[in-house]
Amino acid sequence: MSNLDSLSTVFEPELIQEMATSGTLQYFKEGDLIMDYGKYIRMMPIVLKGTVKVYKLDDNGNEILLYYLSDNESCSMAYSCCLEARKSEVKAIAEDDVELLAIPHNKLDEWLCKFPSWKNYVMRSFNERFIELLKSIESIAFHKLDERLIAYLKEKQRLSGSSVIKASHSTIADELATSRVVISRLLKQLENEKKIILYRNEIKLMNGL
Repeated sequence: MSNLDSLSTVFEPELIQEMATSGTLQYFKEGDLIMDYGKYIRMMPIVLKGTVKVYKLDDNGNEILLYYLSDNESCSMAYSCCLEARKSEVKAIAEDDVELLAIPHNKLDEWLCKFPSWKNYVMRSFNERFIELLKSIESIAFHKLDERLIAYLKEKQRLSGSSVIKASHSTIADELATSRVVISRLLKQLENEKKIILYRNEIKLMNGL
């Protein structure tokens, strides 16, 4: 599988060969549902191309954006659900066109003992997702919404590699757990400060942001 070339910097050749034999390449279009709440997860996804958004429902039924997954990254929650045969507590959606490698659940434990790079990868993934969750909690608890919005736009820019962000005001509001009216007001304020330029469902970030 030439598609797995990007994993050569993460895993030893023997493991990549097993991944090519045991894993399944899956493709998703922008907006496609990859994982859903309450469904059993039989595989652990490793993102090869594109970006995946991972959400969770709070106690009030509101959806909260937990983190993004991009090249060579995986969802730690999917890993734990696979091992424990639990239903998913998260939802994953393709942010853009996504290619991922689905690792079957029966290989996860086996590879921990067999391949040092797999153990390191799993531990590092848990650590990175935990740090991202802490940052999200800190942002909600201590940062003003305008600061969270700017951080959100910059993260979108980092993931896409483009200064033009494709997202509606409603989408941004949902992902920041606020209202569209508030987001529209804050975006207009940033435009007045010449930090962004607003288009229909697109936002261009300027150097001063």
